[in-house]
Amino acid sequence: MKESRINKAFSHCQERGEAAFIPFITAGDPDINTTYEICLKMAEMGADIIELGMPFSDPLADGPTIQASSQRALTRGINTEMILSLVSRLRSVTQCPIVLMGYYNPILQYGLKQFAKDAKEAGADGTIIPDLPLEESGQWQKEADKIGLSNIFLVAPNTPMDRVEKISRKSRGFLYYVSVTGITGARQELPKELVDGLKKVKKVSPVPVSVGFGISRPDQVRQLREYADGIIVGSAIIKIVEKNNPSKKLIVDEIGNFVKEMKKATTNSYAS
Repeated sequence: MKESRINKAFSHCQERGEAAFIPFITAGDPDINTTYEICLKMAEMGADIIELGMPFSDPLADGPTIQASSQRALTRGINTEMILSLVSRLRSVTQCPIVLMGYYNPILQYGLKQFAKDAKEAGADGTIIPDLPLEESGQWQKEADKIGLSNIFLVAPNTPMDRVEKISRKSRGFLYYVSVTGITGARQELPKELVDGLKKVKKVSPVPVSVGFGISRPDQVRQLREYADGIIVGSAIIKIVEKNNPSKKLIVDEIGNFVKEMKKATTNSYAS
């Protein structure tokens, strides 16, 4: 089987002794063309995988920052077809892996088989669907596997280890470890139990483990880089969009600088 772009990204990072850095951005916030520019800048500045959020009106896993971002994108009329077109434009100029993060209902409405086909043809590499539990994922998993789209599952600190093991065996590309039992959002302090949780999950997972939710600073990345294969950051990036809107150039430049700094923190050579 052909090695996926996601697998290659993790292999590359492992060879270099660093964690993968995975920034999240909501598609269409502040607009679809700026999202395009942001994604290219993130790839240029060291993003190993890009998580592209598909805005939804009831994003249960997301905190206020990403909820507001989704609402702004929806207000501008962003829909699934526009996002897939964006992925296609990006794929024509970058090989950085792209993972679509979205909720199940819009994908179900689009049609599982059709969505898998269109996402793959556009150049997407995987999906994260936070409200799709393992027990209800069979049909989607079948369509995704058939076409070579990695379906990435999430586990939380309160997920029993036997269930973590079961879920990790079904996850493709990587396993998403949620750092807190709550919603997304930048936090001043990470949970004290986080490192122990990551160690336990990595012991049973046959795929790389990436951690997300609450991470927003280079020092937090340095805390986690030895224990996680990948580090996911979303709300801190969305805040840069909020802060610098309507200057699109400033948004792109500031996010580029942030990604560069966070990627540096995933490497052992970064000591400051």
